[in-house]
Amino acid sequence: MADQIEKIVTELPDLKDVTGVWAVADGRAAQGDAAFAADLGIALARTYGSGGQIWQYRSVFDHLLRLLATTNGPDNVAQAVRLVSSGEVARSKLDRYTASLLASSHEATDLAAAFTGRASEELRACLVHELVLRGVAVEKTPGIAGWATSPHWSHHPLGWLPLTLSDMEGSADLPSYSIRGSSHSMPYGPSESHELALIASARVPSAEETTTAATATAMAKAVANWAEESNGRIEAREFDLGEPLDAESVPKALLTLGLECLHGAEKKAALAHGVLPGIPAETEHWAAAEVDGAGPQGGSIRLGCLLALLVLPVSSPS
Repeated sequence: MADQIEKIVTELPDLKDVTGVWAVADGRAAQGDAAFAADLGIALARTYGSGGQIWQYRSVFDHLLRLLATTNGPDNVAQAVRLVSSGEVARSKLDRYTASLLASSHEATDLAAAFTGRASEELRACLVHELVLRGVAVEKTPGIAGWATSPHWSHHPLGWLPLTLSDMEGSADLPSYSIRGSSHSMPYGPSESHELALIASARVPSAEETTTAATATAMAKAVANWAEESNGRIEAREFDLGEPLDAESVPKALLTLGLECLHGAEKKAALAHGVLPGIPAETEHWAAAEVDGAGPQGGSIRLGCLLALLVLPVSSPS
């Protein structure tokens, strides 16, 4: 096995197509040899994991991790955890990603390896809250309950979150993963919303901005990694209106608030408007945080969404 891994590591940069490497790992896993994929991933990370990573490494490593994390069986879980916990690989962002993969693909009782063997606190904390979001009673699950209910991780940013779902989290729709990709039912689109036309004569009440730094940070928290890890830009502001806003006045009111994100709107292209009831708005907020272009965040999604929803006015437009 060592010779085959060494050969793959040596030849990787010259490959124009890495599906052959995928097939080798898939075949070994199908034969019950999950350790091969973990050993290969660790060996590749040791050689190519730092600095400017070549595309072949990124593609093969992601496939190996998905292969282990999404294939049923406690041995695959154990090897996935071993892979991301190795010194050559370990990093927080990968822990969050792995937590999402594991929670979506395994029975909770098969995930004990993440809490009994070597694993980072970040992986465990994110995995606990991924499971909570998926309706698992972690405080009653053998192999997980001991760690989940212990006080030693209370200092972690996720440590203060409850181990049960709040009412506002009941609409969370989480993605599912496979070796080749992921799927997610999106709440966006006209079927659940009501389009509003821009009415020039609509009456707009006076508005005073009341945004504080703390409020802006909390509202943007759920999608903060859009800006941190991708090219997203976020504008989160709060206004106090002089009187209640009629639905037909919403489009015109938005254009009078001086929002940077709407600068030039209606001049180059029509601005689409829609009104969502309170619960679908929460669902849309979850979806935006869970499947954003910067990648899944695992249990930290729950923290971000809760912080944002706590300051989101129930009747505000989406």
